[in-house]
Amino acid sequence: MPQRGETAISIFKRPDAEIYYEVNGSGSPLLLFGPGGLQSRIDRWHATPASPGGPRPRIDPTIDLANRFTVIAMDQRNAGQSRAHVAATDGWHTYAADHLALMEHLGHRRFLIMGACIGGSFNLKLCQVAPERIAAAVLMNPIGLHENRETWDAGIRNYEEVVRRRDPSVSKEAIRSFGNNMFGGDFVFSVDRDFVRGCTTPLFLMPGKDTPHPAATSAEIASLAPNIVIHQEWDGPTHCDESIRRVVDFLNRHTP
Repeated sequence: MPQRGETAISIFKRPDAEIYYEVNGSGSPLLLFGPGGLQSRIDRWHATPASPGGPRPRIDPTIDLANRFTVIAMDQRNAGQSRAHVAATDGWHTYAADHLALMEHLGHRRFLIMGACIGGSFNLKLCQVAPERIAAAVLMNPIGLHENRETWDAGIRNYEEVVRRRDPSVSKEAIRSFGNNMFGGDFVFSVDRDFVRGCTTPLFLMPGKDTPHPAATSAEIASLAPNIVIHQEWDGPTHCDESIRRVVDFLNRHTP
């Protein structure tokens, strides 16, 4: 296990995938899902400030939380340095299986999770399929369907280009079926409103406010979830330190 200031870099092999991941820090395990839609990967956490050397515009948990937790960050399948087969039946459950298998591989039965963008939906899916393993979840800038259907259609087209450039044997039909499984629904895509209404996992919400991350979706999550803390002012360099403090306080209160 890496010590503070060190990074362990590895590839976790699954029957249909090779998942790239990094481990930093020490303490209770915290699994991260980076922003970027279907290109969710580790480097998307590293937002560059407008002026080099200036304050970062938002929390980067790979850096800001690694002195308090064992931070496990990963490139999702077919994003960054991870590779995987694409089947027509793949969907949110496929990603959840990757996440649980990786944590089992690392020896973490119960753990914390934090996701930005699509990571919010990965979070909620894990809360649904394995509630006994998730101690608490941080949802940062979660995605959702609200007057933005073209955003998700475009995301699948871009994903198709990336995957088929690498492996032309993957059929367009398989990718489009996968895309419908991922984004063919509504709300947050991975789970429905009834699940969120009954979800007892402690949630910490940092609401979205733009087209892929609609304010309306975050407002719905906030109104439905029975065990939720909402941190409204989180985006921008002036809020970064307070966001770190509040996220750490929340995670500490629910450390397994």
